This record gives sequence, structure tokens and C-alpha cells, in this order.
Amino acid sequence: MYQQILDTKLLSATEIQQQSHFQLLVVFKSFFALLSGDEGLQSVGEMSTAMVKTSAFALAANHLKRDPASAELIRDRYMAPPHDLKALLHCPQDSLGYIYASHMTAQNFDPDLYSYLEIDSDASYIEARLGQTHDIWHVITGFDTSGIGEIGLQAFHLPQFPYPMATMLIANSLMSSTLLAPEELPQLLNEIARGMEMGKATKLLFAQKWEQAWDKPLANWQKELGIEPINEGH
Repeated sequence: MYQQILDTKLLSATEIQQQSHFQLLVVFKSFFALLSGDEGLQSVGEMSTAMVKTSAFALAANHLKRDPASAELIRDRYMAPPHDLKALLHCPQDSLGYIYASHMTAQNFDPDLYSYLEIDSDASYIEARLGQTHDIWHVITGFDTSGIGEIGLQAFHLPQFPYPMATMLIANSLMSSTLLAPEELPQLLNEIARGMEMGKATKLLFAQKWEQAWDKPLANWQKELGIEPINEGH
């Protein structure tokens, strides 16, 4: 009986190790696809799916749960209904809802960046909720959706909580810029620094239930959260 128990434990440990190695392979495959110039969302999605099962993401989840409002969202698995962009265009023109929907419509962006994720852990819930609100964060902070603007937003995450996808994407962008577009490196570093400083000064964005106050003016949201949005052209 003891030997059977021991064999089962050893088998489980082997399976966990194999699963961990597989996740690392997926992460590295996606990382190098992005490094080689893949601008699609598939590689990012593959990486995020693998990253939610890492110990780094478990630590990020524990960090967020120190905040009572974030802990409540994680406990309740709060997800807003899918964002109806056409309906949001009927919000007041200075509101978060209208400005967000206008931004998404103008860019022809899909608001669904999260439904592919199976929510079966705190980490997977956090990744799904971040996917649902990703472009809201762009609007709130003022970071544009260019490659460099995206990395600025990723840097914004890190003073708020140690988001593993942010560190991977920032590392990838630094390598890519250094090797393939060194003339962009000063601007990239500036945006990373700007994102870090904004993230330090801002209340925790993950804790917000944006969808319950679509009609609130964007400027009011920013003032309440302590955000000084980036001016266009920076």
C-alpha cells in the first residue's frame, strides 16, 4: 500500500514537471514568434494561456488579493456582460462609455479579448478580466495602441501588481528594439519609464467596475483615480 501511494506521488510529480516544461515551450515559442515580428494576437493569446499556470502568475494573484476591492472581484469572478459598442455610442459624448466605444469602433477592434480563456483559477480569472478591460485601460491612461504605446501600458501594470505578461512583453520589446530597430529604443525606454511612473501614482485600476459607470465623464474617472493622461503626440 505504501509503495502504491509513493508511486502515485512520483507519477503526479512527473506529470506536473512535464506540464511545466510544456508551458515553458509554449511561452518560448510565442516569445520568439513575437520577437520575429508576428503582430497578430494569436501568439499573445498562446503565451497568456500558458502563463496563467505559472508560479509567477500565482504570486501576482496573491499580490492583487491584498487589496480588498480586487480580492472581492477575484472571489466573485466578476465579469461584466460583453461590451455592446453600438449601445455605448448612445452614452454622453464626454463619458467613458462613449469615448471607449468610439476608440474601439475607429480602430475596428474586437472587445472580446478574453472569452477563449477557461476561468478555472484566480490567475485565469485575472487574465480574462484584464482582457475584457484592456482597451478601457488604454482610454483611461491615454497610452495609444501603437507598439510602443502598448508597451507603455504594460509598464503601467507593474507598479500596480507584478503582471507576468507585462514583464514578458516588455522584455520582448526591448530585445526586438535593440536588435531590429535600435533607433526606436530611446522612445521605447521613455514610454516604459512614463508607464512605471503613472502606475505608481494611480489607484489600482484592476479594482474598478468600469461597466457600472459607463456614463461617468472620462475626466472624472481620471481625476478620481489620480491619472494625468498622456497628451497625444508624446
